[in-house]
Amino acid sequence: MKDLFRVRRMWRPRGELRPRYDVVIVGAGSHGLATAYYLARNHGITNVAVLDKSYIGSGAAGRNTTIIRSNYRTPEGAAFYKRSVELYEGLSIDLDFNLLFSQQGHLTLAHSDRAMITMTERAEVNQLLGIDSRVIQPDEIARLCPELDLSQEVTWPVMGALYHPPGGIIRHDAVVWGFARGADRAGIEIHPNTEVTGIERAGGRVTGVRTSRGVVACGTVINATAGWSTLVGDLAGVPLPITTHILQAFVTEPIKPFLDVIIVSSQMHVYISQTDRGEILIGAEIEPYTTYRTTSTFPFLEYSARHTLELFPQLERLKVLRQWTGLCDLSPDYSPILGVTELEGFLVSCGWGTYGFKAAPIVGTTLAELVAAGRTPDLIAPFVLERFYEDTPVSELAAAAVSH
Repeated sequence: MKDLFRVRRMWRPRGELRPRYDVVIVGAGSHGLATAYYLARNHGITNVAVLDKSYIGSGAAGRNTTIIRSNYRTPEGAAFYKRSVELYEGLSIDLDFNLLFSQQGHLTLAHSDRAMITMTERAEVNQLLGIDSRVIQPDEIARLCPELDLSQEVTWPVMGALYHPPGGIIRHDAVVWGFARGADRAGIEIHPNTEVTGIERAGGRVTGVRTSRGVVACGTVINATAGWSTLVGDLAGVPLPITTHILQAFVTEPIKPFLDVIIVSSQMHVYISQTDRGEILIGAEIEPYTTYRTTSTFPFLEYSARHTLELFPQLERLKVLRQWTGLCDLSPDYSPILGVTELEGFLVSCGWGTYGFKAAPIVGTTLAELVAAGRTPDLIAPFVLERFYEDTPVSELAAAAVSH
């Protein structure tokens, strides 16, 4: 009877560090754990350690706003995120873990002629790549979201929207736990509460890492630490063109099903969805100042609530349940930095801004392929660090007007 009701751990408790691993991944968030999982699943590489200075999913993976989409502006970005959405669609089955993925549709509202032109350009890029995305008019918006205020007696009347049916939301902590369990079952070691304090190098390549629990030798180090990427890069002597900002969000008390589509307004810098628990989740743009201090602010709460009520005035009596912040690593062109660096064996997944969680499966797949084959996969070739030295940026600013 005792065994019948015993709760099994989702993954093994932390053991002792081995003296050497083939790969050390710094950061036990969605990217680090996905890379570990696909190293084992796709390539049979299991002598891997995932290290994190805190608990699993304690960083950006546990603080994001769970939106999944692929309707980006650049051909490189749209193709990359399209593949990620495809992987997300089968991820629950792949991991044997219910991720609560709901593809309810995604509406980016346009409030001006210029915004309508931008939405049309994005839709054309998407359609050329086979992504389901199109511009719709207010009558169709009203059918998709009858709760939305589409009257003309508002500050910014809605002129149209970019409609992306595959867009949706997913339980972020379930993604982290699913990848962690999958990696653990394959024999990969996960070491929370293990801070990396230095990176050993010799002859222009990585030779190991120093941690709060001792020194570990390795041939490859992957930096997947989001807002802390520059700090880990500095340990390796690899400067990264990244600034760290906070992104804030809040949820209301739960209500009965009200909103079954994601609403985004770039003009008002707000995005709104309803969680599987019934909370109305509201986010906005990253804060313009750089900081590592994850302190919420009242002005964000004030203007985000005001803009939400301009779109959904019927929510005015809802109480705010909780508010939080997360760290975002922002690159100069609003696109990620992926793959090799000038230090051999030191790979990065950083510069994501607010889009990193959307890319977890494809990042894991491509970085695992890079480690196994020693060749940069075509999907991430445009996002290598050297593009900033060669003046070949991949500007995703047109799809980044609001951080979702």
